[in-house]
Amino acid sequence: MQLVRLERRGDVAVLTIANPPVNAIGTAVVAGLASAIDRFEADRSYKALLVHCDGSTFVAGGDIGSFDDPGFSAAPFNATLDRIETLDRPVVASLHGSVLGGGLELALACHWRVALPSTKLGMPEVKLGLLPGSLGTQRLPRVAGIKLALDMISTGRNISAQAAKDAGIIDEVSDGVPLETGLAFAQALISRGGAARRISTLIIPPGGIEADFFATAANDARTKKSFYPAAAAIVQAVQASTLPFKDGAAVEARLFEELRQSRESMALRHLFFAECEAAKVPGLAKDVKTRPITKVGIVGAGTMGGGIAMNFANAGIQTVLVETSQAALERGLGMMKGNYEASAAKGRLTTQQVSQRMALLTGSLDYAALSDCDLVIEAVFENMELKKQICARLGQVCKSGAIIATNTSTLDVDVLAQATARAQDVVGMHFFSPANVMRLLEVVRGAQTAPDVLATVMQLARKIGKVAVVSGVCYGFIGNRMAEVYMREAEFLLMEGATPSQIDGAVESLGMAMGPCRMLDMAGIDVGAKTVIEYGKAGGLPPDPTYRAVVRRMFELGRFGQKTGAGYYRYEGRKPEEDPETARIAKELAGTHGIAQRSEISRQEIIERLLYPLINEGFKIFEEGIAWRPGDIDVVWTAGYGFPDHKGGPMFYADSLGLGVIADRMAHYAATRGNAYGYWTLSPLLQKQAGERKQLIDSKAGTS
Repeated sequence: MQLVRLERRGDVAVLTIANPPVNAIGTAVVAGLASAIDRFEADRSYKALLVHCDGSTFVAGGDIGSFDDPGFSAAPFNATLDRIETLDRPVVASLHGSVLGGGLELALACHWRVALPSTKLGMPEVKLGLLPGSLGTQRLPRVAGIKLALDMISTGRNISAQAAKDAGIIDEVSDGVPLETGLAFAQALISRGGAARRISTLIIPPGGIEADFFATAANDARTKKSFYPAAAAIVQAVQASTLPFKDGAAVEARLFEELRQSRESMALRHLFFAECEAAKVPGLAKDVKTRPITKVGIVGAGTMGGGIAMNFANAGIQTVLVETSQAALERGLGMMKGNYEASAAKGRLTTQQVSQRMALLTGSLDYAALSDCDLVIEAVFENMELKKQICARLGQVCKSGAIIATNTSTLDVDVLAQATARAQDVVGMHFFSPANVMRLLEVVRGAQTAPDVLATVMQLARKIGKVAVVSGVCYGFIGNRMAEVYMREAEFLLMEGATPSQIDGAVESLGMAMGPCRMLDMAGIDVGAKTVIEYGKAGGLPPDPTYRAVVRRMFELGRFGQKTGAGYYRYEGRKPEEDPETARIAKELAGTHGIAQRSEISRQEIIERLLYPLINEGFKIFEEGIAWRPGDIDVVWTAGYGFPDHKGGPMFYADSLGLGVIADRMAHYAATRGNAYGYWTLSPLLQKQAGERKQLIDSKAGTS
């Protein structure tokens, strides 16, 4: 396939990039561009060059995969852009779809730009821990101004074609077919004698920004985004656009290369590809036919059920909620309306959109309302017997071919599937709270889940804006199984004398969005305790009377977290404050169970005891085949649990730390704390990889 071609259209040379699906800039495309420019330069009969892309989009970025190559260099593409800009005949870029990253940098090297009204433009490199590396930090400020350029580059946000025209980034917005609009613009340009224009020759005028603008921006980057070195580097690179172009380009090149090799960018790039891979289901035929989903039913209109329903209404899917009482139903629908109205008050929705979405939501007290639904999700609280009863009823009520899903966060999906008497139609859809906000959806494949059911739910996840990860069946699946050991150690640390703020502060110092105590207070200590209780009923708890003793005592005392004003912390509104009662409860439990309290527990010990068992559990999940890929685990924990994305997720972080370090510290805690219940027993895979001085990425265990 010819990735770049040059064709004649009258006296215009049309350079077309055809590298589906997004016309990404890679080595072969750069070579093709250079060859096409050679031919254009050699043929003086052409009066203009039109740069255009086949397919649904202009260039939507660079080949990110090549960034990890040892010999990677942006220099060849940058030299090609320089050649385009210095051509003595006008060069027009015809833009459509997404003009992102290297695509926008290519467009800025052209002399003129015309775009379809639907075009989106942006430089999202910051989301990968990078800055634009092909003169974007130098050309964009010269044409759009310092403030807008810094905003676009530092946030990675897109702007519309009209906004780009208003800012001077593009010259014309014109509807039609991209090739034809581009040709019309080029021919009009030729007719009026339009010449080449070069952004690199523009000089940013002094003034126009505050004297301390860059100092303030740099300080904000260092203090508010301290975990992301790209933030400060972007300010520095954009500031360099006030220098002569050659000097600014040198600053950008140096900073880009530093960031490309940084651990933070490697972690973010890992997650980018991990999310792409998570959507691929091993063994699932590409041509499997999905089931149509035009109407969804949800059993339970509480916080979780209502949040789930909003996802479908947001996607324009008719949704019916079934509750046991009119009061509960009205409360649930009222909560959803309130959420939408709050979004409208912030300008995120229009009044019309609120009405449209609420019109898609209906309620009923009769299960018969679910009989014509294509997908029904049970979203009642975590109780196996209750969920089995509901699943049995859904098996009778739902139409043939309907998918029956459970939102359980820990329970055995295969047991619930059997209760329906149609296990092939059953799948787990574990949403995370608040379900209308959180990106993650764990899709749990049961032993008998039909391939088309799995394919349908994965496709539906994209439609409702979720990042879906497939998990096998086990207690807690991927996320909550790992969270269980995390919470276990948090509670042991509490009984040993650590405070909730010490525990939370330790992991938050690494960039964790929220420590374990704050997290459970927000989710509800009652929810966490009931999960442990159900796990005990299923015979899963170790014969250890100290296991999760704190959460169970909190539950008995009615300290459910934020919702009751007291949990691990006490609350006035949502602000957590240390509560002496928590220390008293923990000390009492320590005395009951013979646990010695200490006056000082180091931050490093807290980090190791919380995260190393969590990582170890991740290794077990991978080697058991519960997760297909280590990256799936990383996506679950970054998208659903607030694990810092700049660390790449727990499995990528493990490789960064060194598996030998983790193995040694696990052995240390086994020796000093005892290992009667296997809490510190190494995963065989972790032990093997550490012993062979290999990384997890070198292992293929658990894949299929």
